[in-house]
Amino acid sequence: MLLIRPPGVYRVADDTSLLTDVMRQGRYAHGRRVLDVGCGTGALAIEAARAGATSVTAIDLSLRSIAATWLNARTYRAAVHVRRGDLFEPVQGEKFDLLLANPPYVPAPTSILPRHRIARCWDAGFDGRQVLDRVCSGSAHALTSDGTALIVQSEVCGVNATVARLEEADMQAQVVARSIVPFGPVMRARAALLEDRGLLKTSHHEEELVVVEAHHG
Repeated sequence: MLLIRPPGVYRVADDTSLLTDVMRQGRYAHGRRVLDVGCGTGALAIEAARAGATSVTAIDLSLRSIAATWLNARTYRAAVHVRRGDLFEPVQGEKFDLLLANPPYVPAPTSILPRHRIARCWDAGFDGRQVLDRVCSGSAHALTSDGTALIVQSEVCGVNATVARLEEADMQAQVVARSIVPFGPVMRARAALLEDRGLLKTSHHEEELVVVEAHHG
């Protein structure tokens, strides 16, 4: 699927593909109301619509991402409602059957999140969890009683921490998919930093991506 991607918008990468594969193979989206948090180009939202979702809402804080998702959804004639805002704010009070999230999760040199640079697509604070923890904490409120969240992340920001944070929000969580992929440009550039922090093994040039599934207990 060819997508319009303006400068500063996250490209479709291995994490996007892994989450898409899990959604398709598990038929998670079919007949369900879907929320895509941090939509980027709209790839996940469009795939959810094509997989038989009854409705799809896509959210992003970036104006460029909102524009890209709007254009891409119309190019592929996918019924996607696009809203701009910070994580769950644009859908406060609404409930969805499936939540999809591919948030920024790469540990960064500082805890300051970039606001107007491409790095905002991956930088996630000192431990890589500044956005991820907010997604975990807010998921329960955005889901119906039998709803499901699918969240993709790297091993470097703590898979057990994600499961624990979801459980703190009264969700049951487990890893449902894993994939080992070569480092991309960002991870290669951060390898020494992550090794110094003990987040990567020395001379490690691959990372494990995981999809965590969560639902109400």
